[in-house]
Amino acid sequence: MVNLLTGPKGSGKTQQMIEQANQKAKSCNGNVVFIKKTHRDTASVTFDIRTICMDDFTSITNIDEYIGFLYGMYSSNHDIECIFIDGILKHADISLENIPEFVERLKKISSECGIDFYVSVSAEKDDLKDIAKDGCCFVN
Repeated sequence: MVNLLTGPKGSGKTQQMIEQANQKAKSCNGNVVFIKKTHRDTASVTFDIRTICMDDFTSITNIDEYIGFLYGMYSSNHDIECIFIDGILKHADISLENIPEFVERLKKISSECGIDFYVSVSAEKDDLKDIAKDGCCFVN
């Protein structure tokens, strides 16, 4: 399942994502991964969550490379149960125009690997009307 958290910039999505990730880390049997653009605000993520900052991977510049990165994470750790991606529009070349394609590919990974994705997007729900709702939900 792909869960989308939407809202304008500065509306508290990052803090909500961190709180949800910390709760998942306590309740799930597998591993939780938290992906964000920078190293900022990572101190409040609990120590048993794997935090990845995409600024450390500057050669990931498009959706194909990003999806390959996610598959690579899973191939090295089949115990990943949840992946939180904060501020997806700041990663690689992901934009409002191509986010429907990106979400479809996340759905495929979710289905194949049994991973739940939680993705924050700095946009309104109306801006994401082209995203197919099957296998996807809005958490706010």
